[in-house]
Amino acid sequence: MRKNKLVLPVLKWVGGKRQLLPIIHKHLPKLSNNATYYEPFIGGGAVFFDLQPSKAVVNDINHELINVYQTIRDDVEKLIAELSNENKYANTSECYYKIRELDRNPDIYNKLSNIEKAARVIYLNKTCYNGLYRVNSMGEFNSPFGRYKNPSIINEIGLRAVSKYFCETDITFRNMDFEDALEGIKKGDFVYFDPPYVPLSTTSNFTGYNESGFGFEEQERLKRLCDKLTDQGVHILLSNSDCDYIRKLFSDKKRYTIIEVKAKRSINSISSARGEISEVLIINHVRV
Repeated sequence: MRKNKLVLPVLKWVGGKRQLLPIIHKHLPKLSNNATYYEPFIGGGAVFFDLQPSKAVVNDINHELINVYQTIRDDVEKLIAELSNENKYANTSECYYKIRELDRNPDIYNKLSNIEKAARVIYLNKTCYNGLYRVNSMGEFNSPFGRYKNPSIINEIGLRAVSKYFCETDITFRNMDFEDALEGIKKGDFVYFDPPYVPLSTTSNFTGYNESGFGFEEQERLKRLCDKLTDQGVHILLSNSDCDYIRKLFSDKKRYTIIEVKAKRSINSISSARGEISEVLIINHVRV
């Protein structure tokens, strides 16, 4: 399948991989034509949209995010029409906080259509501070207004291109635990894991993209899953923080190779902490 240059990430997401795509490409496995691509932590989907696989299983625990993708696939024109309401989705703090507060009132929020919920996420993502999708312990969106002069809230051409790609390929969307999302995976398939990173400090912990968080127990459960998949002959590429904890966790050189990469991160609560940081790519070794 020929890639469409207009098929690009719809949302800005914490830890996006767009800048690392050239490096990631160097370490992708050679796959058979019938291999399925899996991404259990899709987020903004930079790698997924760049590869544009013809058969994939895409998952995220964030139900709001998956609803956006499903709505783009199923009702893109209605979504565009909804976002085109400039009075409802104006770039003002008054409008922003009115839209943001909808999830504080379940009686109101639950009456929204999937199209309205998807439009809300896209609007908030384009107008919130730094494009930081963040929720509190109650699952309520809590990023402040960005105060940007002219944000691009709606990209009709891009949304239609993504919708066309979804409709013309075999893409399955799932909204569940990352381990459950791999049900049906077979030998020779490929998984790209981009989980919430291990925080390098208390000020860099941006794992709150869903209310449950992602702690050390989850990182270790993910590692056990990687071992299982490796033994099954499934190809793996995993991204995470470059820290002693992760390096020790994946220290089995017979199964894994750890590659250090540099990435520029512009999202941090402290401006001095933004800039180039070290991350790792972890690839496994399988016999297919």
